[in-house]
Amino acid sequence: MNAPASSLVTAETLRSALAGLLDGLPARQAAQAVERLIANYRGATPTEAPILRDRADVAAYAAYRMPATFEAVRSALEAFADAVPGWVPGDHTDIGGGTGAAAWAVSGTWAGERPVTVLDWAEPALALGRELAAANPALRQTRWHRSRIGSALTIESTDLVTVSYVLNELTAPDRAALVDAAAGAARSVVIVEPGTPDGYARVIEARDRLVSAGFRVAAPCPHSAACPIVPGTDWCHFSARVSRSSLHRQVKGGSLPYEDEKFGYVAATRVPVAPAPARVVRRPQIRKGQVLLDLCEKDPSLRRTTVTKRHGDLYRAARDTDWGDPWPPADDV
Repeated sequence: MNAPASSLVTAETLRSALAGLLDGLPARQAAQAVERLIANYRGATPTEAPILRDRADVAAYAAYRMPATFEAVRSALEAFADAVPGWVPGDHTDIGGGTGAAAWAVSGTWAGERPVTVLDWAEPALALGRELAAANPALRQTRWHRSRIGSALTIESTDLVTVSYVLNELTAPDRAALVDAAAGAARSVVIVEPGTPDGYARVIEARDRLVSAGFRVAAPCPHSAACPIVPGTDWCHFSARVSRSSLHRQVKGGSLPYEDEKFGYVAATRVPVAPAPARVVRRPQIRKGQVLLDLCEKDPSLRRTTVTKRHGDLYRAARDTDWGDPWPPADDV
């Protein structure tokens, strides 16, 4: 998907705001903080205390992770927005939002100011999120509240709830309670998780609960029926390109100016929705005179289709189609 101009401006504003975070923090210390935090986040056991302990932790991790979280959530929101044309959230609640990457992504998807509430357990993350948000006029109405994310969570009525990279930190009962609370409070819910088999399993679990609560799936699925992937054989995920900072290169090595963030998501809603006819669920294979597209279709089913030169305009569209895009393009539906 090609990001709209407003999203590109928001991304550049975020990068500029993040660039000043590490002033005065030695590069080695920042890299060590990131490496430790990555190890904690990859742990299989939910933590009993906030992982982000102080401003140095938060600054290092935000500089490293916020751009990737922003791009993944932005990609999910763009697909959602395409499925609910004309709908704009009047307000937004971000659960477990930390430094506010999802709030930035919402502001880059739908222009204008709106009341935003960011809930997180880690006060240093909220404080830094408030500091970063000063660079984004669309986030001037944001409230930053410390809240335990889990079974005791209370969410006020809102148009849109986002939950990004949070479910992996919770126990199964707390995950279910969070999704149920979001379903009870919001008109639309967007959940993003890492693009791993475990992340996909958590997304499917949340998707099932949202559908059971009366929501319709807007994206990525072109239907609200059961996922056609046979459990254990594959997983649904997508990719977002992220510009790499010097901190990224120091921690991960390599010389490329970008990396690809793999993520899975579900966007579900109670508002009228027009899902894509089909969704490209793997990177298209471009060969001489043909393009192979792996599609999830409304049936529901998974199918590979071959678009050749004899398809004319559709072939040219297929060559420009990316992983995660709807198919066929809107002009050809």
